Amino acid sequence: MMQNNYCVIMAGGIGSRFWPFSRNSRPKQFLDFFGTGRSLLQQTFDRFAKIMPTENIFIASNKQYKDLILEQLPMLTENQILLEPARRNTAPCIAYAMNKIAALNPNANVVIAPSDHLVLKEQEFLNTIEKGLNFTANNDVLMTLGIKPSRPETGYGYIQIENGSSTDSIFKVKTFTEKPNLELAKIFFESDEFLWNSGMFLWNVNAISKAFEQHEPEIWNKFKAGDSSYNTPKEQEYIDSIYQTSKNLSIDYAIMEKAQNVNVIAADFGWSDLGTWGSLYDLSDSKDDNKNATLKGRVKYHNSKGNVISLAENKIAIVDGLEDMIVVDDDNVLLICRKSEEQHIRDYVSETKEEFGEDYI
Repeated sequence: MMQNNYCVIMAGGIGSRFWPFSRNSRPKQFLDFFGTGRSLLQQTFDRFAKIMPTENIFIASNKQYKDLILEQLPMLTENQILLEPARRNTAPCIAYAMNKIAALNPNANVVIAPSDHLVLKEQEFLNTIEKGLNFTANNDVLMTLGIKPSRPETGYGYIQIENGSSTDSIFKVKTFTEKPNLELAKIFFESDEFLWNSGMFLWNVNAISKAFEQHEPEIWNKFKAGDSSYNTPKEQEYIDSIYQTSKNLSIDYAIMEKAQNVNVIAADFGWSDLGTWGSLYDLSDSKDDNKNATLKGRVKYHNSKGNVISLAENKIAIVDGLEDMIVVDDDNVLLICRKSEEQHIRDYVSETKEEFGEDYI
């Protein structure tokens, strides 16, 4: 029942951890990180278009990115773009999308996917998604995708599975865990009970509507009241009228951590959330013999190792005596910081905005 399968690609983030390459006016989901000629959003759309009709793929984003989305995905109709007038995290956005899709197809099975993740083993990913959608079509469950850990990672949340509850790599979820410290991450990695939380979800619209009604009726009822407006010229006006007053809540806190019918598919398809310059460095296949990664531009290295460098177009750099640094030269901003300190990049963005203004953000 391919016609019943839908996808909502979440593309509203600003990607501040990749500043200054990622800017408010053109966040990381709209950027081509690997020189493929396709942005992360385009690559995500391309993947899902292989397993469902393109008219069943929706993009949820902030109002300011409407033109960028249509520029990069010109095959979309305006009805396939859900425009949030304010940032209110994932729960309101998903409540909006589920009501809109249910108005089109009350039997819809939906996958929710971030727009800015990397998938290296595409066919394995698509097989996993299809398996999940088949399962949610026939079972009253909420499902998430869990990634088998390859290392003790502190940058991801974890999902603990119930032992003995497996059906074809589908497990019942015992607990969700926030990003751990290194000591705890090592325990998780060695236990075989924990998976990385990918932030991807699958469910039938009826299952998620029941979950919202039980656990977050205030959010759900606000969007449910607009049933007659969805997929009509009145939709945006209705969304604009209610969005500002909606709770600011993630789908994890609102639903997934409270519901009792949550399952997870354990998968391994070469996944990364591309959350940091460090993750991009780890994935780069352009490292030289001294582990320097040049992502953009041309660099001549001397006595340097372990650096990640991205330059503006048509720029060269001569680098001598640099070790384990991030160097990003983009338009009107030059960032130089230690790889070990990149968790502070968001702070640098705030400082820059306060001291120098929006033009540099």
